[in-house]
Amino acid sequence: MEDYRKKSWFGRNWGWLLGGGCLMFIVVAVVVIGGLIYKVSDTIKESEPYTYAYDKAVKNEQVIEFLGTPIETNGMGNTSYKYSNGSTTVELTIPIKGPKDEGSIIVDAEKINDEWAYHLLYVKIDGETEAIDLLDTNIEVPLDNL
Repeated sequence: MEDYRKKSWFGRNWGWLLGGGCLMFIVVAVVVIGGLIYKVSDTIKESEPYTYAYDKAVKNEQVIEFLGTPIETNGMGNTSYKYSNGSTTVELTIPIKGPKDEGSIIVDAEKINDEWAYHLLYVKIDGETEAIDLLDTNIEVPLDNL
């Protein structure tokens, strides 16, 4: 009679173990990356230049006229924070939308000695040729001058 050796548990299930391990690694990587993206975007949205620019835009009468109310953010946008020699510079593009149209808040600011100085702060409405300057709310600036 022939001896039949039964395979060990690992010998019978090595494929499931390998597949489960790879799947576990992928799930953990997705959760970690998703958490980092959430934390970074949350930190940006709580920054002083972001909140200042957004508050100025949603309270501006010209912006409300073009977009309607309520005005909400519309995605992530572009962000650039640079720290050098005790000075922080930030360039933000904050997409916004309302019931009537969409646009972007453009911010260029610098932090020196814990004070923010805004070099550019305007709203560009999609399809319009002029930007709404939020530093001086009474002036519309042609985009060629920005």
